[in-house]
Amino acid sequence: MKTNPDAKPQDIRERAFEFAVRVVRLCRMLDSKPSADRMLARQLLRSATSIGANLEEAQAAASKADFINKNTIALKEARETHYWLRLFIATETARAPELTALTDEAQQLKRILAAIIISAKKGPTQ
Repeated sequence: MKTNPDAKPQDIRERAFEFAVRVVRLCRMLDSKPSADRMLARQLLRSATSIGANLEEAQAAASKADFINKNTIALKEARETHYWLRLFIATETARAPELTALTDEAQQLKRILAAIIISAKKGPTQ
């Protein structure tokens, strides 16, 4: 897949939303699985959908501190999501290719969110 060097980077909120959509679809599939898999899927669903929700809240932050706090929560949720996806791979809960792509995206979201937080803490450059 070729990338366009002139393409505008995807908005982190849109990227988190698309990630959540993919996780929702996975969890729907896991809903027909045994009890333990369904319980783990619910944990994954909560954390994965929370990433975008916190990013939306950060967009309307009342202060810089509020912005950093909401993004920090989103990062924590991304870390938790990454954990659940790794657990699904280790327990062979779903097909590895699907989970690997989601795990990679969760890792990328974590990196982006960490960079946003670091940048916000540094403030504007003089």
